[in-house]
Amino acid sequence: MAHQCEVAIVRWPGQAPSVQDGPADLLAAYHLQTQAEKGEAVAGVDGLPDRYRMEIADPQAVFVGDVVLLALSGDTAVGCLVVTAPVNGRSEVKRLWTDPAFRGRGIASSLVSAALVHAAESSVSAVRLSVWRWRAGAIALYERLGFTVTDSWDERDQLVCMERAV
Repeated sequence: MAHQCEVAIVRWPGQAPSVQDGPADLLAAYHLQTQAEKGEAVAGVDGLPDRYRMEIADPQAVFVGDVVLLALSGDTAVGCLVVTAPVNGRSEVKRLWTDPAFRGRGIASSLVSAALVHAAESSVSAVRLSVWRWRAGAIALYERLGFTVTDSWDERDQLVCMERAV
């Protein structure tokens, strides 16, 4: 069993210069797990679609206009979330991931809450997200944090689109 530790939420890049590989490692785990859940498991990062490999190879370039929030345990990144730059008064939450060894400690809730604070500071009117239908735990988390299901803006089957006013 993993030991309890304090987790800090920081914006990257900027406040967390010592965790340069943290976002890449977390994004790799996120995308590999998602591919497996879709029934399209791949042996490693090289088997992922190009757009996901690009996120892992250079998250700072791919998310240049966005904010990446990291949950840190010491100097180790144990969770991440991307908040997109506002478009038409809305930001989007993407890539929420907590290292499995650190789950059950409120890290995901803290990341989403920090994203909502950031959105409010950015003067957006709403935050939206999409989540795979089979991720019932994530959907329940988003509902607890005030998100509701809304009409889909994404053509991919099995996605649930949700939104929350800020």
